[in-house]
Amino acid sequence: MADRFSNNPIDYILPLNINKLEGRMMYIPASKDKNREILLVPGQHSLLERWWNLALNFADYGSLTMPDMPGFGGMDSFETIGIKPDIDAYADYLAAFIKLRFNRKRVSLVGLGFGFAVITRMLQKYPQLTKKVDMLVCLDGYMHKDDFRLSLLKRRFYYTVSKLLAAKPVMAIKPFFINYPIVKYFCSRSASVQNSKMTKAEFDALVLFETRLWQVNDLRTHWLTTSEVLNLDNCIGRVNLTVTHIMSKADQSLNNDYVREHMKVVFTGYKCYLTRGKPAGLSLLADKEEAGMLLPTALRNRLLKSK
Repeated sequence: MADRFSNNPIDYILPLNINKLEGRMMYIPASKDKNREILLVPGQHSLLERWWNLALNFADYGSLTMPDMPGFGGMDSFETIGIKPDIDAYADYLAAFIKLRFNRKRVSLVGLGFGFAVITRMLQKYPQLTKKVDMLVCLDGYMHKDDFRLSLLKRRFYYTVSKLLAAKPVMAIKPFFINYPIVKYFCSRSASVQNSKMTKAEFDALVLFETRLWQVNDLRTHWLTTSEVLNLDNCIGRVNLTVTHIMSKADQSLNNDYVREHMKVVFTGYKCYLTRGKPAGLSLLADKEEAGMLLPTALRNRLLKSK
């Protein structure tokens, strides 16, 4: 393990083996005057290196742990051990990880997108774990299928397409359509690229990273979890915790009013902070300062306080 101030993410990545699934885990130790334990739970289409600069921002306030999720980031998929990759399986996995990793310690949970949906389901299935949580933070997370800015027709269409793309015959031809030229084609036509002032060098770096993401993530897991998200209902049980919702007015994919109301149905407390950043659109090339825009000053002040 390199010293605390290395700028290379690989220096903080360790092997992870849990329930016969092999993957990786990022661990950034805290400076001497910080005692908070922070668990950052990534979502779909993920890679530990993708969230490196966001992880550095949280690591300013304590020890930062971020594990692979099965089927994402190069970790073995649930299907390799005969388990369906649904949200309950992820909830069980995360509960097991927390019990093993943190034992008697308390932990601050931060969920990104699908990662927050998994955290919510885990706390509903394992309410005893709420006693271990000293802070719960949602970044770009959602609770229910209606939280997405999609018409009923579009949601049903995307649900059907994702189920079709998850079919095993389609997976057999994955190498033919997950490659650099095809990823480059779709990247060049994305709204985030077309509306940006990205240089050619930045675009080329983006395409290389996106190609790596599509190749290391299990494609069938991606589409199966996507179809489940499009049918999600996490408003199924109360959680005795206050959730801190980091909300971006610039987010075009989520209806934050719906997210807020669904959170209030589930969690016993609710706090909301506005961010200058765009959680869903966080660039793969963002540096620490750009990624840090997602952490409002009010959240930073809370993280500075001792547990």
